[in-house]
Amino acid sequence: MNQLNEILSLIDGFIGGSDWFVFLLLGTGFFFTLYLKFPQFRYLKHSVRIVRGKFDKEGDEGDTSHFQALTTALSGTVGTGNIAGVALAIHLGGPAALFWMLVTALLGMTTKFVEVTLSHKYREKAEDGSIAGGPMYYMKNRLNLKPLAFIFAFATVLSSFGTGSLPQINSIADSVFSTFGINKVLTGGVLALLLGFVIIGGIKRIAKVTSRLVPTMAFIYLLGAFAVIFYNYDNIIPSLVAVFKDVFTGSAATGGFLGAGFAYAFNRGVNRGLFSNEAGQGSAPIAHAAARAHEPVSEGLVALLEPFIDTIIICTITGLVILSSGVWTEKLDNQFENADLKILAVNVSDQTEEGREELGNFLLGEGDLELFSGELMVENGKIINQPTILHARSVAENVEVINNGKKFSGKLEVDDGRIVNSEQVQLHGKSLLHSAPLTTEAFTKSWLGPYGRYIVAIGLLLFAFSTAISWSYYGDRAVTYMFGIKAVVYYRIVYVMGFFVAAFTDTTIIWTLSGITIALMTIPNLIGILLLRKEMKTEVKGFWKEYAERFPDEKVPKN
Repeated sequence: MNQLNEILSLIDGFIGGSDWFVFLLLGTGFFFTLYLKFPQFRYLKHSVRIVRGKFDKEGDEGDTSHFQALTTALSGTVGTGNIAGVALAIHLGGPAALFWMLVTALLGMTTKFVEVTLSHKYREKAEDGSIAGGPMYYMKNRLNLKPLAFIFAFATVLSSFGTGSLPQINSIADSVFSTFGINKVLTGGVLALLLGFVIIGGIKRIAKVTSRLVPTMAFIYLLGAFAVIFYNYDNIIPSLVAVFKDVFTGSAATGGFLGAGFAYAFNRGVNRGLFSNEAGQGSAPIAHAAARAHEPVSEGLVALLEPFIDTIIICTITGLVILSSGVWTEKLDNQFENADLKILAVNVSDQTEEGREELGNFLLGEGDLELFSGELMVENGKIINQPTILHARSVAENVEVINNGKKFSGKLEVDDGRIVNSEQVQLHGKSLLHSAPLTTEAFTKSWLGPYGRYIVAIGLLLFAFSTAISWSYYGDRAVTYMFGIKAVVYYRIVYVMGFFVAAFTDTTIIWTLSGITIALMTIPNLIGILLLRKEMKTEVKGFWKEYAERFPDEKVPKN
């Protein structure tokens, strides 16, 4: 299994984790931003009006309202990326990474606008009368690229498991167990039953649930977030300054944080931003295709709001919580993960300027520091002549080796900086935190105190569960495209069963696979919308012409 995961990681590194993929995504958003003359700024107020039904006509065809389509798509994107993803970006790239997340979202607003408009235009009616849409339909009906459409649809089904189902319930079960002590099998069983009840009703029931769930979960999460930000009000301005001042230089070392260069902050911010809002991936157009609208551009304008809400609002607030609380630079007690562990062959201190620079360069893949290989002696939990141990990109302190709850004595086998017998021993100590644990810790730095961690646990539960609901629909429509409506019932059964099993099993390989499938969705979609750029511009002109005729008293944006 480990060998398979390594092979998949190699493939993911070449496709989804590579620089060219990031630049393809950003470049597409930047191109359409210029080509359509900054629609994310000029059309924003019209987007809000259309969500409220201003452009609707009696007899508009579809299964959901604009608002329901928006909340269904948002429930697929507002998830662990908003809680854990922002924390990971700041942990890896410092405050400057948050700036690049926001830039990615601004460009993503245009990409969403384009992909949703074109997908809505070429949607179809399924055999049961429901609406079926998404990038695979414009690839088939307009571009006549059926093999590309099949690759996209197949990758969507795999992504529904790799992005929407298995890792989500795994995160929920871990969070609920660590916070409330509830058995993972029980969590998985209860939520699998709820999931089955929701998705068996199709898009209409999914839309009803998400239209209530998304506003509720956003309200609970933002309430807790503002409690932290206002409690640490004296850190708000310094936090904002930190986000912008090191944008082109990278974030300097501070506290336990060893610094990050420009390239690293840029890469991590863009990467997490794309993961958070899914702009260009082609998933949201599947939900928006079901919306009642006679004019595709009107639904594209609704979708334009998604990266704004998901990344610019929610991710910014999460970032301010983490930065204003100060926990992102603090070393805190935790159990070390072997994947985040590096044991050096020498002793280097992070208490000197020279040492911090040397360690920072090492983390960026530069410098002369080498990793330790060999045996380390341990007596009563303490490593004799302990070299520098890095955990979560920080110098670990007060390190103890534990075996079955007791202090370990004996030999530690180390190969290339990693503990070989990591299943038998655990390392405890102080280091930086990242991902969901970092956000959880930040939420305790307010009037709520330790109770703040419950908001993160509840937020993760609601966010991740709603993501699983939405992705079941994306997979449902992809299966409909490939095999017809009769195959959907079997897909739903497997989806719910997988959801249950993943609550208490390791999903590492699924996370790796999801990186590949996301790329296999995104690349065909970006190629498709770039090929249809002229048609997109024509659609936009036609929309504003109709808008001007129906609302002559309003000022219409010039094209």
